[in-house]
Amino acid sequence: MTADKPLRADAQRKRDALLATAREVFDAGGFFDLRFDDFARLAGVGTGTLYRHFPTREALAEAVYHGEIAALCDRVRQLQAALPAAEALATFLRGMVDHIAAHEGLARTLSTLMATRSDALAEGSRALEQAVTDLVAAAVREGTVRDDVDAGAVMMALHGIGAAHDRPGWRAEADGVITLVLDGLRSSAAIRTPSGRRGANSGTASS
Repeated sequence: MTADKPLRADAQRKRDALLATAREVFDAGGFFDLRFDDFARLAGVGTGTLYRHFPTREALAEAVYHGEIAALCDRVRQLQAALPAAEALATFLRGMVDHIAAHEGLARTLSTLMATRSDALAEGSRALEQAVTDLVAAAVREGTVRDDVDAGAVMMALHGIGAAHDRPGWRAEADGVITLVLDGLRSSAAIRTPSGRRGANSGTASS
């Protein structure tokens, strides 16, 4: 398979405008209520441009989703470069709760899309899980996270948080789940020093 050719600057600008518009509609929670052609009007491009880049509503939704995943994976790399491993993991997981809270419409739309096109979203899900795996593995090597729990358990907790976003008191509960996950991941060596007191790294993973 050959790689897609880079878009011309004007074509890229129009594609970006369509994605930005779709992202706003995602956040407003009206992605499936809007007529598909209206995305072109809101983005200030022609309907031919819309269909050239995104032939279906689902193709546009998937592009928004993959953009989100790319941004989250970039965030993981930035945190890994800037922070100790356990702190990077904690910061990312707490940031995921912030992200879901700030974009509830996106979460609802993705849940609907997942129910009907899970195969189309599998690649993005794998990319995010690999990024979380890298965070956990780095913390294991650092000695601050136990080595008998894999990233799949962390991903399950994140999926559960996202799926429960309509619960009353969701935000406080979500923060509590992340605290439980981080406390459960922390290695015994990071919890106590030989003197029996909490070690310097003991609060890092849950801060």
